[in-house]
Order: sequence, then structure tokens, then C-alpha cells
Amino acid sequence: MAARKGRRRTCETGEPMDAESHDAGSEGPPQVYLPGRGPPLREGEELVMDEEAYVLYHRAQTGAPCLSFDIVRDHLGDNRTELPLTLYLCAGTQAESSQSNRLLMLRMHNLHGTKPPPSEGSDEEEEEEDEEDEEERKPQLELAMVPHYGGINRVRVSWLGEEPVAGVWSEKGQVEVFALRRLLQVVDDPQALAIFLRDEQARVKPIFAFSGHMGEGFALDWSPRVPGRLLTGDCQKNIHLWTPTDGGSWHVDQRPFVGHTRSVEDLQWSPTEDTVFASCSADASIRIWDIRAAPSKACMLTTATAHDGDVNVISWSRREPFLLSGGDDGALKVWDLRQFKSGSPVATFKQHVAPVTSVEWHPQDSGVFAASGADNQITQWDLAVERDPEAGDTETDPGLADLPQQLLFVHQGETDLKELHWHPQCPGVLVSTALSGFTVFRTISV
Repeated sequence: MAARKGRRRTCETGEPMDAESHDAGSEGPPQVYLPGRGPPLREGEELVMDEEAYVLYHRAQTGAPCLSFDIVRDHLGDNRTELPLTLYLCAGTQAESSQSNRLLMLRMHNLHGTKPPPSEGSDEEEEEEDEEDEEERKPQLELAMVPHYGGINRVRVSWLGEEPVAGVWSEKGQVEVFALRRLLQVVDDPQALAIFLRDEQARVKPIFAFSGHMGEGFALDWSPRVPGRLLTGDCQKNIHLWTPTDGGSWHVDQRPFVGHTRSVEDLQWSPTEDTVFASCSADASIRIWDIRAAPSKACMLTTATAHDGDVNVISWSRREPFLLSGGDDGALKVWDLRQFKSGSPVATFKQHVAPVTSVEWHPQDSGVFAASGADNQITQWDLAVERDPEAGDTETDPGLADLPQQLLFVHQGETDLKELHWHPQCPGVLVSTALSGFTVFRTISV
């Protein structure tokens, strides 16, 4: 299967992610493994990671699993491709007991690329050098924690001028805003971090909290165009608009936006219009709103049956008039907002065999997006790809012939995938969170 020039397409991933299947008792060639397609793994078969399919691959554990996280934009520069990489994440835990939860700031650094395979005939001296090299290439993780009563359903980060803040949806039915400046400072300084964890973390409180939703929720999005403007949606179908005030606080409109009949699952501001946002819901619909109208009349466009069942996640492209959605039906759909009234997507992709849990457009490449699913797959897609009739990979592996042409890559090996994000400053780098922990990777395809 071929892609456009300069981009290799693969469905091979690894241990613990994976795509090649080996039978321990046979000498046959490795085969590409795709969940939900072809026979399941047989006894004695194992999945082996194809390291050549990755430019970068690292995993990290934080104790209790994190249902949600966001990448914190940093001051290290844009379009960073030089390795090793440094990145910052803000995440929230879902611990077994409410009082054991934490809001986390993670600094991952010294993230080197995947190592090339050893050359044939390498001698002992080279092996010793490799061991020293291995020590220098070890990834590093610094972690600043803040106690948080209640599991954290969703975290989204924004910069208000020079002040980074996190909006946090909690299972206790509150949305809180936390200042992140101090946490960002201490993860860069081991001595300051030790003092913070010993003396300061228990004193960190939210700078604002809203309990007016009267129940828990998941939907949360900061405006990319109006600093401090926030939307929050709950499991009781209500959406509230937050407007920043001069005193560093927020005014939350108590009148909810009316339209959905079931839980609001996700919200996305328009990247080009200050007052427009999209929402999706367990009522199977996607709606487009304009906050210039009264909340009861603000819904401007609706696709009532966008998916067969719950619409879990949406992503609004920053470069094209496209909205991407993922549902409980496992489908990924691309909606052209210029044709939204028709109720028909311009593209539908069905690779996932379980509910889609996260979708996001690539921040620089307008046709590329990624998705994660409850089937433990992360898929990368490119709308611009067309199959090359002269390519021979479908002939050598007929099992791949019925894959969607636009499918670039399938990454496996995570357990219970929840959320993914492209790094906005490191092209092609994806970060995901799952029950099995965090993964940072870049494939050869994007």
C-alpha cells in the first residue's frame, strides 16, 4: 500500500504495541496483525514491535491511571524536530479512592529516538560503547503533584497572557480552574520540586470553582481566540459559558444552552469565529452554536443522527472547514461545515471495532488526524492519500487490500485507551493516555 511521496504507510506496531505476529513454534515469516480483521492470535503466537516503524517511542507511568491530560505549550520553540525532546503535560488521576487523586504536572525530557538495529559483526568494544550510550539515552520524568478530592474526568490547559491555567472537570460535579505557573517552575528545578512536594503541594487550591452543573461531566474547551473564555458541558445535557472578568475570576452564565436531550460528551470552539462552537452528545447529534444569541436560541445547525449511538468526541480543524467526530459505533466521520445542513459526512472511516475515545486533527498538516478506540488501537489517517496502483504490498499481503486507503498507521499495545493529543510544537509527535500509562511516539508515517 502506498502513500504520497515522502510518507511511508504502515500498519505495523509493537511490544507492548504491535503488529507483527510470530508463532513461537514455526519458522514462517512475520505477519501483520490487525485486531478485528483476520484470525485472532493462536496459542504460542506473540506480538513483536516493529521498531523500524517508529522514529520515537517512550512510555511513562504515574501511579493511578489518568483519564485525561493536555499538552502544555512551552517556551522551547515551535517546529522542534531535533532529538532528544522535552515536553510538558498536565493530567488528572482516576484513583480507587476519591482522596487519593492528584492533579499532575509532568516534565518528560531526554526523549531520544528509537535506536537503529546493531550492525552485523559488532565487537565487544562497540557493545560497551552501546551500553554507555544506553545510559545517556535514558528518558527522564519529573512529576509535581497537587492533591485533588475526586477523580478528574477531563483536563484542558490554556494560557491567559503569561499565566498557564488548567480547567478541571471532576467526578464530584465541580469544574475548577488551577493556576499552573508554580508547577511548571518546579518540574524544571529538582531542588524546588523537593521543597514544593514537602511544603507547598497541600496548600494549592483552585483559583475558581463552579458547582452549578449539579452533577458531573466531561466536556470542556477553552477558546483559542478569546483568552479565558470557557465552555463546560455535563452529563445532564447542559452547557454553560464562562466569561473572564477583570479581577482574574469568571462569570458563568447560569442559563444553559438548550438543545441536547442527553449527556454532552465533547465541546469544541471554532478556530476562526470568536462566538461559534460545536457540541456532540449521547443523543447521537452534533450541534453548531453561536453565543451571540440567547442560550435557548443559540443552536444554529444540527445533524440529529450523526452516528449510530453516542457521539463521544469531536475535533475542529484549525486549517480547513472540517469537523471530525468519533462515536460508540466505532466510526470516524469528517463533516464539511459548508455542507453541514445536508446531514451527510464527506467521509466515513471504519477501522475501529469498539467505541472511539479520542480524535484530533494534526496541528500543521490539514489532512492528517489521529484517533484512539476502546479496541486498544490508535490510528493515523491522511485524507490526501490515494492507493498507488503500481505498489505491490497488497499483492504480497492480501489481508491489507480492504483497508481504507487513507489509513496510514495502526499503533497497538496500550490497554484501555482514553485520550490522545498531537504535540503542537513537535511535528508528528503523539501522546496518549491509557490504563497502561502514557505513551509518547512518532511514527515514520507522519
